[in-house]
Amino acid sequence: MKTDEKKLVVFFSHAGENYNVGHIEKCNTHIIADMIVDETGADIFEIVPEKGYPVDDYNECIEIAKKELQAGSRPAVKGDVKIEDYDVIFLGYPNWWGNPPMCVYTFIEKHDWSGKTVIPFITHEGSGMGGTDRKIASACEGANTLTGKGLAIQGRVAQEDQSSARKNVENWLEQIIDNK
Repeated sequence: MKTDEKKLVVFFSHAGENYNVGHIEKCNTHIIADMIVDETGADIFEIVPEKGYPVDDYNECIEIAKKELQAGSRPAVKGDVKIEDYDVIFLGYPNWWGNPPMCVYTFIEKHDWSGKTVIPFITHEGSGMGGTDRKIASACEGANTLTGKGLAIQGRVAQEDQSSARKNVENWLEQIIDNK
């Protein structure tokens, strides 16, 4: 990344009842997205599905998300951002069964990614990147996606050890800036 490149952090995150961290108000991926914004000065955009996921029952939420995945759904999202105005897009999401949530694909498919640098970051509870970076690279046709160089942070760390999460974000950004 060059200092003069225009940067954007785009993310989807889920509040409410979450696996391994209980009921949360500020979502795991949102916490990491804000840290990236703090470190890079990037603009930020949140992907928000028109029909939100249940917040009080984790199992109900994952059942809906699993059905969307199995059907290859593209749930409608609220708002948009003009990615054409940016050079570097950090793309964040939770890892749900080795995939980004389907609303992330809805967002991706609205845009022309030609010539963009896409940098994935995720939150998870043990699965790490889980190959989601390769799926993002395939979906963001024409982009230079930093496959294998994304950031994966456990949701529990994002919620309960934010100083450690911030240090991971800082170290990761130093690595990708120096080695991109």
